[in-house]
This record gives sequence, C-alpha cells and structure tokens, in this order.
Amino acid sequence: MRHFFGTDGIRGKANQFPMTVEIAQKLGQAAGLHFRRGEHRHSVLLGKDTRLSGYMIESALVSGFLSVGMDVTLVGPLPTPAIAMLTRSLRADLGVMISASHNPFCDNGIKLFGPDGFKLSDQDEAEIESLMETDLHDRLAPPEQIGRASRLNDAAGRYVESAKASFPRGLRLDGMKIVIDCANGSAYRVAPTALWELGAEVVRVGCAPDGVNINAGCGSTQPKALCEAVVHHGAHLGIALDGDADRVLIADETGHLIDGDQILALIAQSWAREGRLVGGAVVATVMSNLGLERFLESLNVGLERTAVGDRYVVERMRERGANVGGEQSGHMVLTDFATTGDGLIAALQVLAVLVEQGRPASEVCRLFEPWPQMLRNVRYSGECPLEAPSVCERQKEVERLLAGRGRLVLRRSGTEPLVRVMVEAEDSALVEQAVSQMCESLERVTLPA
Repeated sequence: MRHFFGTDGIRGKANQFPMTVEIAQKLGQAAGLHFRRGEHRHSVLLGKDTRLSGYMIESALVSGFLSVGMDVTLVGPLPTPAIAMLTRSLRADLGVMISASHNPFCDNGIKLFGPDGFKLSDQDEAEIESLMETDLHDRLAPPEQIGRASRLNDAAGRYVESAKASFPRGLRLDGMKIVIDCANGSAYRVAPTALWELGAEVVRVGCAPDGVNINAGCGSTQPKALCEAVVHHGAHLGIALDGDADRVLIADETGHLIDGDQILALIAQSWAREGRLVGGAVVATVMSNLGLERFLESLNVGLERTAVGDRYVVERMRERGANVGGEQSGHMVLTDFATTGDGLIAALQVLAVLVEQGRPASEVCRLFEPWPQMLRNVRYSGECPLEAPSVCERQKEVERLLAGRGRLVLRRSGTEPLVRVMVEAEDSALVEQAVSQMCESLERVTLPA
C-alpha cells in the first residue's frame, strides 16, 4: 500500500498531505540516503516549474538533502525532460523535478529520476517510502559532512542545445511561423528560444508565468487559445506543451488539433522509412485509438499496449528495445534523444517531416481515421467505486454489449479521485450508449470512506 507515491511521483494540493513541507523534507532525507552509494561526494539536481508553491517545496527538499550530506545543484524552472537529461550529463546521483505537470497551480508534485535519467522503479519508490516512515535522526550527516547548495546558471542553455541536436542537421525552420504555447510553465523560456535559434518566426502564448497561471486557459490540456492563435497569425503550426513540458499536442495551419496518437503515427512512419525505428513496435497505452493500431499494422509495425502512465511506456520500451512510445494525451518518449517524455523534442520531429516534405501540417499529420472514442471522468469521495458489485456487474454487461465491436477501459486516476471511463467502437452511437451506462452505474455508488 503506497502512502506517498502515485503513478508519477508524489502529487497533491500544496500545503496539504502529501505535499507538505514536512513530507518534502523527509523525502529529501530518505531519497538522499537511498541513493548514497559509495564514498564519493553525492549530489542531486533539483528543478521545478513555475508554481508559487515551488519555492516552498524546493526549500524543504534542499534542507532534507543537505541534512544527509548530499550536495544540491539548483537549476530553477526547467522542463521535466531537462532535469532527466542534466541528471545524466552532470553525473548526479539523483534528479528531482517539482511539478504537478498539467494540474492547476494549487497542486504540486515531486518526480524523481535515477542517475541514468529514468524515473524510479516501483522497488526504489517502495524503499524510499519505507525510509520515510522511520526515524532518520541517527542517520543524519555530522556537521562537517552537511551538503552544500549551488546554482547552475547555464542549465537552460544546455537543454536548448540538447533539444536542437535532435533536429536533423542541414534542416532549418526558416520561413516557418510557429505558435508555441508553454502553458505558463517550465518551458516558457527554453522552447521559444530553441525554435527561434533554428530559424522560426515564433509567436508566444502562455509564456508569462506569474506563479498562479500555469495551465490556466492554455497549454496542452486547454488548447483552444493555441488553435485560435494559429489561425489569427496565419501560422504554419502550433505547439502546445503542458506545465512541465513532458507532453505535447499540435495544431495544424487550420487550427485543427492533432493528438498524441497521430503524432506517434507520424514519427513511427518517418523513422521506419529511414530505418531508425527499432524494436519492431511502437509502445502506447490502453487509451490509444484502434485506428493507430491498424495504421501501424499497415507499416508492418506492432503496437504494444501498457497501463496508463509514461513510466509504464518507458519500462516496456526498455524491455523490448523500442525507441518510440507515447500516450494519446501527448507524452512522447523518443529514447534516441531522451529518457522521459519530451514535448519539445517530439514537436521538432514533426517539424522535421514538414520541412522535408514541404507540405502543410493538415496533410502530413493526419495518417489515419480514428475510431469513435469517448472519455468521461466520474469523481468520487471515499473509496474508489470500481470494486462495488453493481459496478462490476455493469462492467460485464457493457463488455458483452461491445464484444467484437469495441472495447471498454476503466481505470482509477493516479493523481485525482476520479474514475476514467473510456469506450471505443466503430459505431459512435454504441460508444455513447456504453459510456452512459457505465457512468450511471459509477455515479450511483457511494462507498464509505
């Protein structure tokens, strides 16, 4: 039973369990002790997004790490993939990102990366939790071994260069007008800079963070502003990142949105044509559309499905040796260039195809017709209703209804008290009927806290 870690680190409302100063400090101590291996001077790289509560959580983590003898390198607001990249580049023992990703500003979270730049395994998280639940006073560093904190001033520039290196040599973005929406989050400086240095005319949206406007009416979870800006400015493409820039959605020149499944299809097709796609498959989650699966089959490329969450995508990619994976929501993991989802690098792969083909995004980025799909969230209080007998029975009924014609996916959110209901079928009326029946059953159930 996990008390702190969810599907993507620790996340919750700032100043409430588990995102309190006390827990952040204890996490710093426990994670620092867990990654103290050997007699060398140990270090941790610490970044954050633009949330107001980031200052508070950052200070608590720093004090925890220093108290167990780990040196801390602060880099300020940077994308999550930048933290993963810099952790490896600087040979740090641990990387930490303070962010609640696409959640509103009142939430915050803590993501941990090992020295290889990959998110921690379930075993590592379980061992850190075990340490957090014990008294660590006897394991604190003696006064002469307390850690030191410093700031890396050129961290942003290092990430920009790393992202640009993923764009094919010999290509430039000259003559392209690109709208970039950074969700008032961690990429508000680095993403526009990278596009501009590659030659694009850049129109900025969501690039003026004030501590409370992250993901507010902007970014990949609310892309209306991006789509409107693309049409208004006559841009060739729009790029929407989320608060920590590990996911991306695209808007074509007509303002029409392109989701993660279409982006996966485009990158897979391009890389397969160039002989760069390895592992014989693309890795996605149970939420990816069956239209994507059928399209990949036409390329003689398989589709491996995992549970929802980019960490599970990455785990399967590593097991299979695949180098392309992602989620319909926009997490794109391209392990030739990054160890975690990187929205900017994925967008640059799309832009490379547009430049090479000289065709508009509306033609290039629509490679398959999605099956009708509907996703609806049901909020609950107390215990998750998925185990209720009436819900289980209704689930069986809906699965019989969809047999051979579609599929049902029920899952509990790892970050909010929500049950996510997804139905996909060839017939849109059948999709709506199945979703309505399932949600009605969930909404009727109230389990004791």
